[in-house]
Order: sequence, then C-alpha cells, then structure tokens
Amino acid sequence: MATDAIKRRLAAILAADVVGYSRLMGADEESTFNTLQACRRSIDSCVAEKGGRIVATGGDSVLAEFASAVEAVRCALDMQKGIAACNTDLPELRRMRFRIGINLGDVMISGDDILGDSVNIAARLEQIAEPDCIYISGTVYDQVHNKLDLAYTDLGAQSVKNIDQPVRTYRVSEAGDLAALDMAPTPASTEGAITGQARPTIAVLPFDNMSRDEEQEYFVDGMTEDIITELSRYHDLFVIARNSTFVYKGKATDVMQVGRELGVRYIVEGSVRKAGNRVRITVQLIDATDGHHLWAERYDRELEDVFAVQDEITQVIVANLPRRVEAAHLEQSKQKPTENMAAYDYVLRAKDHHHKHTKEDNAKAIEMAQKAIELDPNYSLAHAWHSCSLGQALGAGYMAEETVVERIRKAENGLAANSQDDAECHRILTELNLAFHRDFDKVRFHQDRAYALNPNDPRIVSQRGETRMWLGEAAEAIGWIEKAMQLDPSEAERRAKHLGQAHYVARQYQEAIDAFKRASRLGHAQHAYLATCHAALGNETEAAAETALVLESQPNYSIAAALKRAPYALESDREHQRETMLKAGLPA
Repeated sequence: MATDAIKRRLAAILAADVVGYSRLMGADEESTFNTLQACRRSIDSCVAEKGGRIVATGGDSVLAEFASAVEAVRCALDMQKGIAACNTDLPELRRMRFRIGINLGDVMISGDDILGDSVNIAARLEQIAEPDCIYISGTVYDQVHNKLDLAYTDLGAQSVKNIDQPVRTYRVSEAGDLAALDMAPTPASTEGAITGQARPTIAVLPFDNMSRDEEQEYFVDGMTEDIITELSRYHDLFVIARNSTFVYKGKATDVMQVGRELGVRYIVEGSVRKAGNRVRITVQLIDATDGHHLWAERYDRELEDVFAVQDEITQVIVANLPRRVEAAHLEQSKQKPTENMAAYDYVLRAKDHHHKHTKEDNAKAIEMAQKAIELDPNYSLAHAWHSCSLGQALGAGYMAEETVVERIRKAENGLAANSQDDAECHRILTELNLAFHRDFDKVRFHQDRAYALNPNDPRIVSQRGETRMWLGEAAEAIGWIEKAMQLDPSEAERRAKHLGQAHYVARQYQEAIDAFKRASRLGHAQHAYLATCHAALGNETEAAAETALVLESQPNYSIAAALKRAPYALESDREHQRETMLKAGLPA
C-alpha cells in the first residue's frame, strides 16, 4: 500500500521555557499563574508581530515557527524585554525568567505540528541556555550575524542530548549587553576585556552526612563549603554560592531540575562519613543538561589528609570540565591550612553557628572561633571567622554597640597580623577599614586582594560594588552588585537594596526606585533613599509618603546621623545625599 509523501519545509524554530517553574508554583500557585499569563500575552504578541506561529505550548513552555531566522531572533529579543517588563514589580525570587533556543533547519509537517531533529535541536539549545539568555545554532548565526547588529558570543560546539553531532552554539544579546550569566557582568576596569568565551557554570550541592553521629553535620557542611571556596578561586569558573545551594540540603533532588533552577551546566554532589580519625568522601560531577556522570571517586583517608583531598577533588573537577580552565588565572597564593585538626574542627563549628543567624548561635560562633585561635594563634581563618561573627553581632544588635566595637578593634590586630593571602581575611579588613577608619587606600587594597583571591564569592563581589560606590565610582558599582545577585540568587532580594543605593549615588533615580521595588521588605534607610529619589524626580506626593514611613518607624531620624554613618570618600557625594534628603523633607 502506498504511503503519503512526508511534507517538509525550512523553518526557524524558537523554543522557550521558564527557569525554576516548579519552585515558583510550589511557593505561590496563583501569583505564578498570573505572572505566566502576563508573560504569555507578551510572547504571543511578539510572535504575531514578527510573522511567526505558535506551534505548541505546555505549561511553562512555548514552541514557535518562523519563515525567517532574522525575525525569529528579533522576536526572541523582544520576548525577553516583554518578560522583563512583566517582572518589574516582583521581588527577585518571584520573577519569571525564560531561556530561549533557536535553530534553523528542515522540519516535517504533521497537521499543525512540526517534527524532526531541527525542532529537537532548538529545544536542546533552550535547555542548556542560561536564564534570561538566547542561544542560537550555527545555522541561525550564519543567516543573521551580517544582518542584525547584535552581540554574539561563540560558545563552541555543544553536545546536546539525543543529537549525534555537537551543535555549534552562540549566545546572542543586544550589542553591549553583558547580562548573560556566563559572562558575569564585569565592569570595565584594569582587569581586562571580556574574552567572549563562556565560562563553565557549576553548583556544589550539600554533601550527605553518612556518619552515624548526626552531630557531625557541621563537619560535612564545612567540607562542602571548602570545596565551593576552592572552586571559586578559579577566575574561569562561575560558581553558585553556598546560600543558594544549601536550600537543597536534606531534600531528594533531581540534578537536571536543580541545574535548571540555578541556571548551571554542572552539578557536584557527594557524601562524607567520619569515624574516629578516618574519613570517607565520595564525590561525583554531573552534567545537569542530561544527568550524565562525568566523573566519580571515593577517598578513604586519615583525617589529617582532609586538606589534600579537598585540593585533589577541586583539581579533578576542573580537569573534567569540557572547556579548559586556565590554571594561570588561578591566584596561586593560598592560605596555609592549620596543622591542628582540632582548630580546624572549631572553625567548622564556628561557621555552622554563624550561618544559623540567632543570638545564641552567634555567641557560640564567637566562642568556637576563639578556641580555634587559642589552639593555633596563627590560623588565619580562625581570626577571620572570629571577626566576622563579631561583625554579625554588631549588625544584628546581639551585643551592646560599645562592647562589640571594642572587641572588634582588638580582634582586628590578630586578623591583620595573620591575614596572609586569605580572601576572607581581606574581605573583613576591607569592612573594618571602611567602617571604623575610613582609610580608603587600605579599603581598595584589601578589597582588590580579596577579589583576586576569590572572584566568585558573592560577598566579595557585592562588597566590590559597595566599596566602589563609597569610593565615588557608583556607575561601576552597579555591575558588580548585579553579578553578586547572579552568583547567589537566594540573596538577590537583599542585595537589591545595595543595588538601589548604588543607582541613587550614581544619580540614576528611577533605576534606584526600580531596584528597591525588587525587595519585598524595606527598612527605614531604604524608604529614606526612596524619598530622596522621588524628590529628585519631582514626585512630591511619593516623596512625602516615603518620608512619612521613615519617621513613623524612626521618629528621631536625622540627616546628620545618617550622613555620619555614610563613609563617602567624595564630599560631593555626601552633599548630594544631604541636598536630596532635605528636598524630600527629611529632618536635618
């Protein structure tokens, strides 16, 4: 019996879906549904305007067909702009972020549906794309790169699931747009131009505690943190922060889903069993796009060898990443680990208590760090976490200000004497020189050193933006804070407040207002900045409302007190804040 001839045509296929849709639905079904509907209306409009056709939708995904690759790319760019507009008033963690893949090729026709490898390639490109990004195949690039003045980043040949041959892949964005995650917005500075090569993105999930003793949880968590820290020292990697990966602690996880939610290509997971003076560590590196195990190993060692094992794990992970990571870019200077394992154990306990953010745990963190210093007075990390925990006590009001400030000043001596080349020490010395001494040369020195030693620590990257703001370089500060928000999505909402402040100091008032709106909770300081921004824009009603919120929560608020706490290096920035606050009606 004769069969009907298969109908085919050349088409540009666009595939899009939402990053972390399951997490968003689990947190708030109705809000997520409403946001998705708004995004879908914007997407449908973009597709229609560019002459495309919606082929299929499935919950959070969209498949569209175009007769022109140029129009497909233009549509994708407009889609991302429309989606961003839908997210404007949402807190960072509630925002709906899409990724898009586009391919050009021959497709089979089945009614209103389209089938074949060309469709599958578009879907696979979407799956490996970073949040908010657009990935195109080489066939699309060949058609559009001479017609559309855009930024094209060559990502090389990418292996994608169920496609025999690697797919030549490019990331595309508006010319000058540095928002793509792999490129990690790096402000123009002495650190050099962006190379155009995508950096491997990686997340280390909390290792499982296989010990019978549940109290060893702090040791296992400490091992995970140390591996994150060591990977973070590689400039050619983009490493998701501890706070964002530890939300998966104790949960059954699907690495492919985790990869989509965190926007990373590679996942590290493992387990630790500690018994007496022996430790067994298992670790595996997984490609999150298809769940393929790239490498796995088990280490049975004496406890004293734990630092060597951490180094070996880090080096083997890096060696197994498909894109070569330049060891030359790794800052070779490294803190010397203590030879006193009891001191190391106390530091791990101090970190564990510090991360719990309670008054009682803060006191235990300080106590544990002090014990580590007593056992090894030259142990730089012990001094770092002692000072950091004292800073936490000051910021959270766990101690009387006079008491904790005095203790911080004493701790600073030990910290400075033993900072060696430890990123954590330089990070804290940056804070101390800014807050207590206003020694801006030392602020810049210690911050530059901290960043050189660990360019992926979101606290250091965010601090780089915050210090640049105080040093009179607010326009540059914005990019660094945005990069920190990408490195640690779980803290993005909190850092939106720093971003708003940087925009304000840069005299970008509407952008500052938009940034502050990304935080669901604002304190009186942020309402004061909002008041000044509205006043500067001539929004008198909004400025008066924000000023009223400030005085309602802080009846004794004064501009003089606020400026006393603001460590501006430039008098012009200080005067700018004074003038705009007075204009907003805040009391002098």
